[in-house]
Amino acid sequence: MARGKRQDVWEFFGDLLKEHREGAGLSQGELGGRVFVSGAYIGLFEQGIRKPQLDVAKRIDEVLQTGGIFERTWRKLIDKSPYASYFHAVAELEAVATKICEFAPTVVPGLMQTGAYARAVTLAVHPFAADAYVEEKVTSRLDRAQILQGTTRPEYWVILHENAILTPVGGPAAMAEQLDHIAALIRNRWALVTVLPREAGAHAHMTGTLKLMEFEDQPPTAYTETEFSGTLLDDPAVVKQAQRTYDLLRVATLSPEASLALIESAAEDYRRCASTT
Repeated sequence: MARGKRQDVWEFFGDLLKEHREGAGLSQGELGGRVFVSGAYIGLFEQGIRKPQLDVAKRIDEVLQTGGIFERTWRKLIDKSPYASYFHAVAELEAVATKICEFAPTVVPGLMQTGAYARAVTLAVHPFAADAYVEEKVTSRLDRAQILQGTTRPEYWVILHENAILTPVGGPAAMAEQLDHIAALIRNRWALVTVLPREAGAHAHMTGTLKLMEFEDQPPTAYTETEFSGTLLDDPAVVKQAQRTYDLLRVATLSPEASLALIESAAEDYRRCASTT
């Protein structure tokens, strides 16, 4: 589903919330205080800019005595999401983060993927999927990436393991395009990318991806993902540990200049390979 349509359905949630809140005679601040978020957050919910977590939707039901309408509406809207259930909240948080730090050990992060690369990754995981399913996954991934080009784009730091550069996902031509895209993000100063070389050996995060997100008006979060599931972490002690892990990874990477040179050199190698096949 396109970004505009996704926004429209959450605006419906916001309109419903405003109607019930005003019917209960509560200000945004008063409702926020009772469901343990700020009044400003309630305002963002009502505008469809932010999407509440399920536990917040449940508390709204309890305070406004709606018989569960916000939980049911939340679940219906989540069912329409193109993302896996464990990733939906992460995609929503990315859109309001002021800083995102990622470590990608094997695959280029979704926010940096080109259409051809995303299509190859999707088909590798879902080889029997219908074309419509594949295209929905690719479109949703490209839609997410729009946050890197907006006027309020987050600081975007990425550590790529060299394996993600050397694995020819989608073939040489697709990889040349993908690496050219990463280089363009770097040169446009939309991303700061460093490469963890294979020669570094054992490193601080040996399994799965790691994502850290910071926000203007809420505590930072961490997200880890393996092949079949992901976990969003908000416990301050755990997030602090994840941040330390990312710091350890970063000190083992090549410099930004050396990383860009490696990425551009690999792109050229893939391009030569594609021209001879």
